[in-house]
Amino acid sequence: WSSLSCLDFLPMKCDACGEIFCSEHFSYQTHSCLSASRKDVQVPVCPLCSEPVPTPRDVSPDVTVGAHIDQFCRSEKKKIYTNRCTFRNCKKKELIPVSCTVCRANFCLKHRHTSDHDCPGTAATSKRTPAIAPIFSQTAQAALQRQQRQASVPVRSVAGTTVAAIQGTMSEDEALARALALSMQEEDEASARASRGNGNASRSSIPVGGSGASSNAAGSKDKCNLS
Repeated sequence: WSSLSCLDFLPMKCDACGEIFCSEHFSYQTHSCLSASRKDVQVPVCPLCSEPVPTPRDVSPDVTVGAHIDQFCRSEKKKIYTNRCTFRNCKKKELIPVSCTVCRANFCLKHRHTSDHDCPGTAATSKRTPAIAPIFSQTAQAALQRQQRQASVPVRSVAGTTVAAIQGTMSEDEALARALALSMQEEDEASARASRGNGNASRSSIPVGGSGASSNAAGSKDKCNLS
């Protein structure tokens, strides 16, 4: 070391630059050896596959590692887009699964709606619905027709109610239930009136003894003789 006049019992020679140093300045770092790169050789390791990458002395490790990653690296690339669309002839994959709420199948963003992938669950629902709909429709029509025929009969506050006023903003099922309830109420009230009318007629037809003869005599007595 040029600025140090230290005497060492066992001086050591640097194998890189060939200079003699004491034990304190023997290492490459302490005496700033200019030829240390020729001796301090480290093999870079690939960060993906953890394999050593041979690198010549005068070549940067970044260059060799980059070439290794592009051509020779055997690292398993993790697949990100694994959710493939199940629609026929569609090979698109999505980052996240997109499942149909009806048929539970996985689709891409383009075919995620039931109308876009011909969902079988929607077809089954549409087949079941028409079988039930005519039953309610026929029953509702019959109830509404009875309501229209009986609308002219004065039955309390229900007599002047029209079909449109009955339905209003209600759905078909609600209107059907309302019409059936009104129809049953009117039938009960009509039967009650009929039973009351039959009772009054039976009481008025009972004869009271001798009343007919006396009424005829009184009528003939009070009759005017003027022609």
